[in-house]
Amino acid sequence: MVIKRGIIMNLKNRHFLTLKDYSKEEIRYLLDLAHQLKADKKAGKIGQHLLGKNVCLIFEKTSTRTRCSFEVAALDEGGHATFLSNSQMGKKESIEDTAKVLGRMYDGIEFRGFKQETVEALAKYSGVPVWNGLTDVDHPTQTLADFLTIEEHLDKPLEDIKFVFTGDIRNNVCYGLMYGAVKMGMHFVCLGPKSLHIDQKVLAYCKEEAKKSGGTIEVTDNVDEAVKDADVIYTDIWVSMGEDESLYKPRVEMLSPYKVTQEMMSKTGKDSTLFMHCLPSFHDFETTVAKTKYDEGIDIREVEDEVFRSKNSVVFDEAENRMHTIKAVMVATLGKDA
Repeated sequence: MVIKRGIIMNLKNRHFLTLKDYSKEEIRYLLDLAHQLKADKKAGKIGQHLLGKNVCLIFEKTSTRTRCSFEVAALDEGGHATFLSNSQMGKKESIEDTAKVLGRMYDGIEFRGFKQETVEALAKYSGVPVWNGLTDVDHPTQTLADFLTIEEHLDKPLEDIKFVFTGDIRNNVCYGLMYGAVKMGMHFVCLGPKSLHIDQKVLAYCKEEAKKSGGTIEVTDNVDEAVKDADVIYTDIWVSMGEDESLYKPRVEMLSPYKVTQEMMSKTGKDSTLFMHCLPSFHDFETTVAKTKYDEGIDIREVEDEVFRSKNSVVFDEAENRMHTIKAVMVATLGKDA
C-alpha cells in the first residue's frame, strides 16, 4: 500500500490488461511512480522492489522496446526475467494449462502477441499478475510511456492537452491512447480518412468515459481543423505487425494525406507541438522494407525525416520511458512498497 499525493493506493496483484480497468487516480499514481523510479535510476539509486521475483515474458510478436524494457526494469529492481518465444502455448498445450504451469513458477507474466483473449486467459488462469505488452487491439504500456513523456515536455496538466492521432485510427496504439486519454480528461482527436471506421464499441466506450472525465473525443478527416492548437501530433506505421505486405500500396494511397509533414506541424500554430511515435518508424529509406517498397514506387513513410529528427520530436524519450513506466507497473502490482 502506497500513499501518493495524499491518496492511498494499493494495486498489488492487479493485472494490467487495458487502461479501461484503471481509474484516473490509479493511472495518475502509476505515472507519479514512474517519475519517481526514473529519478531514482538517474540518481544511481539501486532498487530492490522486485528482489526475489521472477517474471516470464511471452512473445508471439517481434520486439525491441517492450522486451528490453521489461528485462531491464526487472533487473533494475532486483528481479529476474525469462524470455519465452517458442513455448507450446496454443499448439500442443492450451493457454489455460500453460497459464497454470507458469503461475506455479513465476510471480508475474507479460504477454505480447495477437489476441486480447490470450492475455485475458493468462490472467484468468495463472494466479499471478499479468501485464499486456501489446495485442492487436490495445497497447496500454505504450500509453503510459507517452503520457509520462508529455508531462516531461509540456508544462500543463494532461486534462489541458489536445492530442491528435493521425493515420490508421483503427490500430491498437490509437485505441490504447484513446482509453487513456478519456480516463485523464484529455481532448483527443482521431484524424484519418472517412473510409476507416473506428470500432463502434470502442468509440461508444470512449465517449461515455469522456463525459465522466470532462474530456473530448473527436473523429475527423479534416487536417486543418484537427491539428489547429494541437499540443501533440502522433502517428504510427501504416501496416502493422502480422498484416500482409500487399496492404502497403492501398494503405499508402489512403493514408498519405495524413502523413506527418513540416506543413502539418506548422498548421498547429504552435512552436511547442510535440511529434510522437511509438516506434519503429519509417521516416527514411535506411530500412530494408522502406527501401524495397520505394524501389517499387511506394513511399511508405508515415512521417517526414525532417519532422522525425526535429527539436519537436520526442520519440526516443518515449522509447526510454517505456522502461520507466513498465517498471512502475511491475513495482505497483508485484513489488514491495515504493
